[in-house]
Amino acid sequence: MDNELLKEQELLNAITKAYDVKGNVIRKGRVEVFVKKELIPSVLLYVKEQKGYKHLSHVACIDWIEQGEFQLTFNIWSHADKIMLYVKTRIDRENPVMENLDGIWDQLNTYEREFREMFGIEFTGLVGEKEFILEDWDDMPPMRRDFDTVQYSKDHYYFRPGREDAKDVRKTLTDRTGEEIPDYATKYSREK
Repeated sequence: MDNELLKEQELLNAITKAYDVKGNVIRKGRVEVFVKKELIPSVLLYVKEQKGYKHLSHVACIDWIEQGEFQLTFNIWSHADKIMLYVKTRIDRENPVMENLDGIWDQLNTYEREFREMFGIEFTGLVGEKEFILEDWDDMPPMRRDFDTVQYSKDHYYFRPGREDAKDVRKTLTDRTGEEIPDYATKYSREK
């Protein structure tokens, strides 16, 4: 075993010994584990309380539309070991339900409310208003890959009543700077 990755391998071994999970040492300072969603609360508590991974740095959600799943990745940092641990789980996209985890880290409440609104993931026991960032939203969650952003923009912004005098910002900038707008930017412009 490479002595340079000893701490990383020890962490991975401890987690895989305590739980039925798979994982990898990615490189120095980076370890990932793949966990069934039912084990997530237990694994997160274990690494926080038993292994000293106290700093929840970030949580990411990925829409794996082709597999019919969402992936949640919890990025957890150990100041003592200088290792980032990625705890990853997949949940069903058609019925996206996950246990509320904000009892482990308070800031998970914010992530969970965002994921509920942006991806449609329900967190059982989550306390917080349904409306978080989006106001009066009645369409599908906008961060899902099958959400048609261009069509939504056309339906709600380009020809909305009361915006008849709205100016195209790109045209204003072109007039001021003389810089040409690339084709990709003018494709959806009102003024062609």
